Amino acid sequence: MRALAAIALVGASIVPAQVTHPAVNPDSAIIADFEKRVADYMQMRKSVESHMPALKPTPSVDQIEHHETELGKELRNARARANEGDFFTPPVAAEFKRLIGIAMEADGKKIRESLRHAEPVRMHLRVNGRYPHNVPLQSTPPSLIRNLPMLPPEIEYRIIGSELILLDAKANLVLDVIEGLPG
Repeated sequence: MRALAAIALVGASIVPAQVTHPAVNPDSAIIADFEKRVADYMQMRKSVESHMPALKPTPSVDQIEHHETELGKELRNARARANEGDFFTPPVAAEFKRLIGIAMEADGKKIRESLRHAEPVRMHLRVNGRYPHNVPLQSTPPSLIRNLPMLPPEIEYRIIGSELILLDAKANLVLDVIEGLPG
């Protein structure tokens, strides 16, 4: 009997203790998801661009615009099923709106003033569409986007009215849109 009790005690000590993992910050997980989507796009973009003739340094605006147009066309084809929310998923859009809201609370007066001094742009852009050449790119106040994830140099945040767009600047391609920004 004692032998069985001893075996039972030894067996009980072999059972691994429950391992507790620290909780993941849900906001960080949302941002990490967005960053992965951007990284995946950049990988696809590099693949598409690698199959195109390289743009050699040139002062010719026509050649630069032609290359931009061709790159945009190839990327639109590669993203034929692109939809609003591919980058700005509902959780990402909600988090970005929250972060922009915080910036507006802190520096709202300066941000609104900066946006008023820029060319007023009012239009709705569609995902996978081209940003019109005849419409100025409104600069986005740094204080508005300082809490948002850093982007590769080819990708930019732009404010159009009450929308935040994610723009592939080199291809002049709208990647995604968040509507109804706080402001």
